Amino acid sequence: MVNQGLWDARDSLTGGRRWALGFAALVMLLTSLPYLLGYASQGRDWRFTGFVFGVEDGNSYIAKMQAGAAGAWLFRTPYTPAHQQGVVAYLPYLLLGKLVSPPDLHEKLVLIFHIFRLAAGMLAILAAYDFIAYFISGERERRYGLVLTVLGGGLGWVLLLLGLDTWLGSMPLEFYSPETFGFLEVFGLPHLALARAAMLWGLLVYLRTTRGSANPTLKSAAGLGLLWLLAALSQPLTALCLGAVIALHLAALGVVYGFGPPAQRSTGWVNWRGKLRFVVLAFLIPAPFILYNVISFSTDPYLKTWTDQNLIISPPLPHYLLAYGLLLPFAALGARNLLRQNASEGWLLVAWILASPALAYAPVNLQRRLLEGLWIAVVVVALWSLRTDYQPGVRWRVFLFTTLLAFPSTLILLAGSVSAAVQPGMPMFREIGEVQVFEYLGANSDPWGVVMTSFATGNALPAWAPSRVVIGHGPESSGLEQMQTSVQRFYDASTPDSERQRLVAELNISYVFHGPHERLLGGWEPSRSSQMKEIYRQGPYAVYEPRD
Repeated sequence: MVNQGLWDARDSLTGGRRWALGFAALVMLLTSLPYLLGYASQGRDWRFTGFVFGVEDGNSYIAKMQAGAAGAWLFRTPYTPAHQQGVVAYLPYLLLGKLVSPPDLHEKLVLIFHIFRLAAGMLAILAAYDFIAYFISGERERRYGLVLTVLGGGLGWVLLLLGLDTWLGSMPLEFYSPETFGFLEVFGLPHLALARAAMLWGLLVYLRTTRGSANPTLKSAAGLGLLWLLAALSQPLTALCLGAVIALHLAALGVVYGFGPPAQRSTGWVNWRGKLRFVVLAFLIPAPFILYNVISFSTDPYLKTWTDQNLIISPPLPHYLLAYGLLLPFAALGARNLLRQNASEGWLLVAWILASPALAYAPVNLQRRLLEGLWIAVVVVALWSLRTDYQPGVRWRVFLFTTLLAFPSTLILLAGSVSAAVQPGMPMFREIGEVQVFEYLGANSDPWGVVMTSFATGNALPAWAPSRVVIGHGPESSGLEQMQTSVQRFYDASTPDSERQRLVAELNISYVFHGPHERLLGGWEPSRSSQMKEIYRQGPYAVYEPRD
């Protein structure tokens, strides 16, 4: 089943890859349906944000594009008044923002975002097919493996049916963790999808180049290096995962060669050293950017705070068993078949899977991110369980009917998104009066002036206007817990005016937003305050300027 040579580049749109391209187009069209319904549902009272899940992060992506449209080249989050030096991060969004200009800036930014989503999703699906096809020769198995990779999930839907949606303190992984499977990335996280495509194609360059050559060319090393850099620019943690998988492969081969028959050691070590030289040479391209990131996030005060607040922690182990348990029995049998057939390349997948518990619970804040792409490795190794001369038809039917249980979670995600998209409400939609105030600030306020808002308002505002807010995004709002207390005090009717004036001065607040979300924080009415001057109002939404 190991494919001893990927199709020739001249035939890249024939046969299986043409099918994969059609499948990718169909998936991306399917994932676009909830967004189209969202736009069809907006009207006189509501405006669609452009997102049907992960709206808080979605607004932040548009805010980053908003910064790019305003001329920014370095990332500075609008979700904090804290001083920032700026860093090379979220570059795809900053660059995309430079493609548009007013009027109707928000709508144009969301449109560009979804064009990016469609393109990155297509690339991720095609890269997944290429990766599967490298190890699997049967076209039927390749195609089903791709369907399972893109649309498959775990058994989390069973927990939902049982009313255990927060079992052991966590939702099932397929409903919130894009790195654990694949669907969420193509559904709405294009930078992660692009990074995954670069990672998978990078692994293919590594495997193909080092298959039988101890002296890879500079051209092939540059190919891996550029893909590695693309992964780093899209999502730095994915670049780390790419390096980790290659390192695991080299470590596994080192053990195999070290304990193998003496006659094979000499040839094996020559090949191993050739692989290592190739990887080191390729790493020279992304290394400066990766080093820059390490230094920046280790020394910059704001970035250190952001890192401390950015918690992407793995749930308890039973959740991973529920996620991958459906395929693990097949993968155990498949690993044996794969290593018997082609141990040298098979160890890349097997070592990756064996190391996954250590990656998932590594002592870092971003544990879940370290499993990026693992689902594809599990699917490929599980498909190798079909490599048998004993009742192959029975094996296929058992595999097929068992893995059908992997698809209900994706159907639930799609159905839930469609249902929410046709029923306007927060946070997927914003009231029209609120958006009009946002747009007023975008057209008339000082660029990047600090606006005092509630968290809910603050998350959406920078997606419509080049403004900074005190709070609005979990990881990016510096000192979030303390700032939430300050915001609560600011809008509390019992807070003395002198304390409110002190906050205005300390946080350099240029504008005060007041709407239903702010009223819930304490009942303070700025319209009755001699300290505030109303400059714009739409129904219950208003913006004020602090008086000197």
